[in-house]
Amino acid sequence: MPTGKVKWYDAEKGFGFISDDDGSDVFLHANALPEGVSTLKGGTRVEFSVAEGRRGTQALQVTLLEAAPTVSAGKREASRKSPEDLAPLVEDAIKLLDNASNSLRRGRRPEKDHATKLAAVLRFLADQIEP
Repeated sequence: MPTGKVKWYDAEKGFGFISDDDGSDVFLHANALPEGVSTLKGGTRVEFSVAEGRRGTQALQVTLLEAAPTVSAGKREASRKSPEDLAPLVEDAIKLLDNASNSLRRGRRPEKDHATKLAAVLRFLADQIEP
């Protein structure tokens, strides 16, 4: 079976391309993905069977071999804050959320600056807390 790397994949469109080890592009349709997989990141190593379609080579029965390489995982570990340092940040996020909920109860969305700040804090905390 041929192997290659996902060149790109668009889950909304339901297709993408694999660059096989010979350098050829192979069409990848959502139907060829393994059960339970709805999207693939570029760079993910895959094994697949092929068939000739109307528009060229098409991947069938894709099997994931290894996830796409990432530099952010190691970087994230190195930049994670200690639990003691996170505690005040969580408390600040609670205050921001409380202010946002008060606005929402009055039928208004939070002001743009407040909403942007809240979203940034929540994203940061999610990255820090996620195992």
